Amino acid sequence: MYSPKLYVNCCVLAGVISLLLLSACHVNVKKDGEEGDKKVDITTPLGGIHVSKEADVRATGMEVYPGAKPAEKDSNEDEKSANVNISTAFFGLKVVAQEFRSDDPPDKLIKYYSGQLGKFGKVLECRGSWDRGSHAGIDHRSSGKSRELKCEENSGDTVELKVGTEENQHLVAIAPEGKGSKFSLVLVQVHGKGDTI
Repeated sequence: MYSPKLYVNCCVLAGVISLLLLSACHVNVKKDGEEGDKKVDITTPLGGIHVSKEADVRATGMEVYPGAKPAEKDSNEDEKSANVNISTAFFGLKVVAQEFRSDDPPDKLIKYYSGQLGKFGKVLECRGSWDRGSHAGIDHRSSGKSRELKCEENSGDTVELKVGTEENQHLVAIAPEGKGSKFSLVLVQVHGKGDTI
C-alpha cells in the first residue's frame, strides 16, 4: 500500500524527469561499504535532487510504535526506507517513508496511530491491500487549491490512516503479519511554483 519501495520508484521517476529538465552541475554519490549507494545529491542552478535510502522517521512528525523494529530488506532486496527531496523553482516533492514490524496486532497500532495523527487534523481510515501499490493522491495539475484526501478503495486487510491534503499528507499503513503487524510511516509534501515545503 504505502511501502517505501513504491515511493522510491515513484520518486526515482520524478527524479529522472527532473534530471531531464535540469543540467547537472554537481553530483555527489556517497557509498556505505557493501551496502552500495546510500545517498545521491544532485545540485544545479535551478534546484536539487537528494535521495537517500536512510529515512529519519522523525521527519514524518510521528513516533515509532513502542517496541517496533525497522523492517529489514526482504528476499527481493527491496528497501524499507526512503528519503527523497526534489526542489526546483517550479516544483518540489518531499517523501519520507519507513517500514516497521511489531509483535502487536493491528488493532493496537490503529488505536495508537489514530491518536498520533489526530494532532495533524481529522483522521481518515481506509482499507486496501498492502501489495496493490501506492495511491497517494498527488495531482500536479491542481489549480493551486489544496484538496482533501479520500479513500481510493475501502476493502482489504490493510488499514490506511491519513491526514491532510493531497499536497501535505501524513500516512500510516498497517497490515497483519503472522501474529503481529507490519506498518509504514509516510510523509508526502508537494509544492508548486511560489510555494514552499
